[in-house]
Amino acid sequence: MLLSKDRIGGMLLLIFCVTYGFLSQNIILLPIQAKAAFTARTMPEVLMVLGIGLSLLVIIFPGSQERPQLAGFKWGTAALFLVLMSAYGLTIRPFGFLLSTSVFLMAGFAMLGERSAVKLLLVSVPLVLGFWVLMTQGLDVFIEPLPWFLKG
Repeated sequence: MLLSKDRIGGMLLLIFCVTYGFLSQNIILLPIQAKAAFTARTMPEVLMVLGIGLSLLVIIFPGSQERPQLAGFKWGTAALFLVLMSAYGLTIRPFGFLLSTSVFLMAGFAMLGERSAVKLLLVSVPLVLGFWVLMTQGLDVFIEPLPWFLKG
C-alpha cells in the first residue's frame, strides 16, 4: 500500500475519530436519559461513525498517489502557533474571553503577516464581541467576558 498524502490524511482522521468516539463515552448521562433516543452522546457517536466511514473510504480509494513533501513548510510558524494556542488555553479563564481571545486573534494575524495595528483591532475586537454576544444572548451560553480583577 502506497503512503500517499490522501492515505496519511485518512489514517490521521481515522485515529482522531476513533479517539473522539472513545472519549465521547465519558459523557455522563442522567438516569432518565438511559433509554432516550437522543442524548448528549448521540451526536458525537454519529460524527464518529461518519468520520470513520469517510476516513476508510479515503484510505481505500485515495484521490491521488502524490507523495507527501515536508520541505518548504514554515515549521517555525507552526510551532509558534502551537505555543500561541497553548497560551490562549491557559489565559482564557484568568483573563476572560474578550481579552484573551482578542489578543490571541491579533497575535495570530500578526504571525501571518498583518502589520497594521488598526486592521488588527478592527477585525479582532468586533469579531470577538459579536461571537460573545451571539453565544451569550442568542444561544444562552455563559462565557466569562472579563478577567476577575476587572469585575465590580
